[in-house]
Amino acid sequence: MANELQRNNGLFGDMMQDWFDNNFFNNVNLPFNSNYMKTDIEETAKQYRVKVDMPGFDKKDIHISYNDDLLTVTGYRDTFDDESDKDGNILHSERRYGQMSRQYRLPGVDLEQVNAKYTDGVLILTLPKLTKQANDGKHIEID
Repeated sequence: MANELQRNNGLFGDMMQDWFDNNFFNNVNLPFNSNYMKTDIEETAKQYRVKVDMPGFDKKDIHISYNDDLLTVTGYRDTFDDESDKDGNILHSERRYGQMSRQYRLPGVDLEQVNAKYTDGVLILTLPKLTKQANDGKHIEID
């Protein structure tokens, strides 16, 4: 009886403990998974360089936009083929299809100079920063 009392962690104790012990949250198929669109962003005084892992996407299915200091990268995967058994049942599939999107706040980009390349499943964006013109100031007369 002492073991039973010790094991009871309140109203939700057993349920929560079972979920965490059985890796409940690892098996949930969430729309945002940390295993896709992994990104590296480098910043220098003159530019941002963004590398996004997007294996398996066709270049035509990747859309990039920049608005209000926000870079948005979206990829869409329509279908894929999987191995199935003799009855047509898929034995195991971990590949995703549908739309995936990430956003990055990168202020002050010179949109006329942006360069994008997609090679070997990696999207590489070079986003030069706007050059600030020297502000020598201006004398303002009082009326």
